[in-house]
Amino acid sequence: MASGTYVEDDFQRDTDYIEDRITRDGAGDREWPVEPNRYRLVAARACPWANRAIIVRRLLGLEDALGMGLCGPTHDERSWTFDLDPGGVDPVLGIERLREAYLARFPDYPKGITVPAVVDVPTGRVVTNDFAQMTLDLSTEWTAHHRDGAPDLYPEPLRDEIDEVNAWVYADVNNGVYRCGFAGKQASYERSYRRLFGALDRLEKRLTDRRFLVGDTITEADVRLFTTLVRFDAVYHGHFKANRNKLSEMPALWGYARDLFQTPGFGDTVDFAQIKAHYYVVHKDINPTGIVPAGPDLAGWLTPHHREQLGGRPFGEGTAPSAPPADELVPQEGRAA
Repeated sequence: MASGTYVEDDFQRDTDYIEDRITRDGAGDREWPVEPNRYRLVAARACPWANRAIIVRRLLGLEDALGMGLCGPTHDERSWTFDLDPGGVDPVLGIERLREAYLARFPDYPKGITVPAVVDVPTGRVVTNDFAQMTLDLSTEWTAHHRDGAPDLYPEPLRDEIDEVNAWVYADVNNGVYRCGFAGKQASYERSYRRLFGALDRLEKRLTDRRFLVGDTITEADVRLFTTLVRFDAVYHGHFKANRNKLSEMPALWGYARDLFQTPGFGDTVDFAQIKAHYYVVHKDINPTGIVPAGPDLAGWLTPHHREQLGGRPFGEGTAPSAPPADELVPQEGRAA
């Protein structure tokens, strides 16, 4: 993919990821056992897929077991870079570009360099970039290192329903906004537009009388939907032409999104400045000037949502995470105010 070239006649996401898993017993074709401080999660606050992993890591309290490197919001065709770190080098991996970890394991790696990725610190080699499985494994395989009071984001009795919801939310919403934004033909854009807003209408109805997507606590399903919703008005509505209406004009979804945003572990991972910089600067074939919009006004994210009236307990029998570590705080310019 050339720098700034994303539009296709009919956008289809490449879902062929590195499928290795880190498991408690290291089972599988390759042995990647869960070990505290062996691996590093490389993410970017700008990316919705990476934002999921940041949220799950924080909700589960894995900060002391799984370090995190953060890439800056913009990149070129070669790779995400560690330009936020002093000297532009990740302090643990000692690399300037995430691409170096991919090539350390696959010298001829032919595909895009994506976040989130987990890197084996001793060897400097990428382990996996399979973002969907990654967060499920953080919930189910890393339990020995969860904080006291960590929520169960993938409860066994609800897994079938969570999986079913995740499947259509991914196809029609998470990826649906990209099909709108990267569509190179009017017909493919309009098909994607109708499909996206049909799914949002379905979610609006579902969330009118229930606080969370599945069950009465936060689950993996809520994490996956949230990272799209929190970007909707800031980038998808205008930049991706997903403009039938704004999120803030859909009462149930807007209340739901604010409820999650104000829950520890969600909004405190969101950097709106980085989100806007990523989409409006990197996608040069959509926004050739590179101008980043000044809006929208973010104050609404902190207004009362009253969703607690629907019942449910965000963390179930567990508790909210404590404040983020000082070195993982979102800079003031990126926060809702």
